[in-house]
Amino acid sequence: MQKFKFLSTFTAIGLSMTLLFGCTNEEVSEPVDAAAPAEENEATGGSEEATASDTPKNVIVMVGDGMGLGQMEVARLLEYGKEGELHMESLEHTALLRTYSANNWVTDSAAAGTAIATSTKTDNGMIGVNPDGESVASILELFRNDGKQVGIISNNTVTDATPAAFTANVETRAGQDEIARQLFEREYDLMLGGGSNYFQPDRQDGDDLVEMFEEKGYSVVTDRDELLAADSPERLLGLFHPAFMNYKVDMDLYESNEPTLNEMTDVALDMLSQHEDGFFLMVEGARIDHASHAADITSVWQETIEFDNTVADVLSWMEERDDTLLIVLADHETMGIAASEVMDKEALRNVSASPEYMVGQFEFDEENGVYLTASVQSIIEEYSGVVLSDEEVKAFNEYIYDDEGELRFPHEQAWEIGSFIADHYQAGVMNRDIRAASATGGHTGNMVPVFATGLGADRFNGVLDNTDISHIIAEISQLETAPGEVEK
Repeated sequence: MQKFKFLSTFTAIGLSMTLLFGCTNEEVSEPVDAAAPAEENEATGGSEEATASDTPKNVIVMVGDGMGLGQMEVARLLEYGKEGELHMESLEHTALLRTYSANNWVTDSAAAGTAIATSTKTDNGMIGVNPDGESVASILELFRNDGKQVGIISNNTVTDATPAAFTANVETRAGQDEIARQLFEREYDLMLGGGSNYFQPDRQDGDDLVEMFEEKGYSVVTDRDELLAADSPERLLGLFHPAFMNYKVDMDLYESNEPTLNEMTDVALDMLSQHEDGFFLMVEGARIDHASHAADITSVWQETIEFDNTVADVLSWMEERDDTLLIVLADHETMGIAASEVMDKEALRNVSASPEYMVGQFEFDEENGVYLTASVQSIIEEYSGVVLSDEEVKAFNEYIYDDEGELRFPHEQAWEIGSFIADHYQAGVMNRDIRAASATGGHTGNMVPVFATGLGADRFNGVLDNTDISHIIAEISQLETAPGEVEK
């Protein structure tokens, strides 16, 4: 595979997103072996073996879920204009990442997270296991075995696909109750995000896992105030929402007291850096993906900017240090988001609620099983400025039922509202019929970006596979074992 030396940003070299259709497992090479000499390891770009002087004490992996180059460009334009720059684009080393799973050329977050965390290709829907269902070791586990502190942060649930890929082993991503149980049993140092429902007695055979964490000596926090008041505890569990945390655009509407991704990360860095042996931290900006599924361009912008501002905070924390490796990447791209020429940027900046919030405000006619036309029209106009016709509301009321006649989940109903708004403002996004036909809800095979800075960052260049990431980290860090080994 030809390797390229990239300039400091993707914009500077005019890279384009590439769709990987028709690629079979036989047509791609096996993941690289972290134990192999560096000069024989294609993913390293020919670098020599790491030495003690360039081995990072701390490793931070930041994942923008569903964040392709289109999401980045939309966010950059809406936030800064055409001459602006995202913080992540300033990192010295860049690469592109292929994302296919073991059983599909388009991955879901479970298989993608598993590939990144364990260097193992698995089937869509599987977490921390190979296609045979065997548990495989993650890079986070290897760092803990090496005496490091470890933590995960997500503004999704802490039990969802990406954080779980680093911390759990289950054959289906639907098993979030089991993932919560594994988090309790494995006693990781820091876990911050949503998903408190999965720790409750009704999901845990009568056990209150939150109380049980406290009995183990964890500091447990449930809102922004409690998190910011936490005084560098030894171990910390923060659960800030029953499910996934709110979109940034909806925070004031819900009068939410949830911490931001920036605040969770700042607390984590303060806590984990107190330990002399160093740490491994995974930070996920999860709701970029959710916004993309919903064709919610406004939230794509705001969620990507929050993630990028968190990158800036980490870079600021690293300024006085020379012992840390930072990798910023995406797990896959969602909905083919693009910065179209005719996109109405000003109108999209003025949308003041997510489609999910709007759906929650619609008045439902129980007798006829539909949302009232006037209610749908008034709510959408209030928050987005879009005026729907009676025919469009009728089409929406038909969409809210699936092929079996069952009412779709509210977030799936919101996908259609988001598409109405995106179409009206001429944003670049995948056709809703393709989304409906997609087993992943609209993921694509587009390559996604990787940015890196710090010790060993020069190894992240060229075109990589998602299974390369943890192998390279393990080699740079001189870990004794490789990610992806089958756990006994």
